[in-house]
Amino acid sequence: MSEKENNFPPLPKFIPLKPCFYQNFSDEIPIEHQVLVKRIYRLWLFYCATLGVNLIACLAWWIAGGSGANFGLALVWLLLFSPCGYVCWFRPAYKAFRSDSSFNFMAFFFIFGAQFVLTVIQAIGFSGWGACGWLAAIGFFQTSVGAAVVMLLPAIMFSMSAAMMAITIMKVHSIYRGAGGSFQKAQTEWSTGAWRNPPSREAQYNNFSGNSLPEYPTVPSYPASGSQWP
Repeated sequence: MSEKENNFPPLPKFIPLKPCFYQNFSDEIPIEHQVLVKRIYRLWLFYCATLGVNLIACLAWWIAGGSGANFGLALVWLLLFSPCGYVCWFRPAYKAFRSDSSFNFMAFFFIFGAQFVLTVIQAIGFSGWGACGWLAAIGFFQTSVGAAVVMLLPAIMFSMSAAMMAITIMKVHSIYRGAGGSFQKAQTEWSTGAWRNPPSREAQYNNFSGNSLPEYPTVPSYPASGSQWP
């Protein structure tokens, strides 16, 4: 089979950089899980958009008299969590459903669970965290109503992200446990090194069904039509 050319992220041709990942839901993900994996991908996109809106809200917060440190942290969160979210929890989910990898499922649960906790904290909006959550937005109404209204937008989006993350992790866990997954399988993949490059489901099926027919070392000889069988 020819090696598949990376296609994500889609970069303009004038940029000298090349895509780092190959992503094709219809080609690599089993049809029964394609909708779920696409939803996890859209959840990553929505969370990135939330971080972008949060950056704008923190700028309004700063202009209206808030701390500039929140804007700086919001910029760090946008630049850090946008690519890290794709690499650290979407790709493990993608590879887990692509090859039924217990190790990648465990990596997804661990990292995505931490992301969920962080998103809940961002939705709450503690002061000095660089997130326009509910506490920050509601508490700023006494200072600037216009800025507080803008700050409510990321608070709502962080809450929606946290809710969708909770639903996603329960759905993926239900599928994983229903298929017989366990921590022991993940340990086995780790000890054998199979987690580095797990075969796709198509390759597993081909190995099981056997695409190539067995070859005889010699052509069997049969008795002539006129002779009798022993």
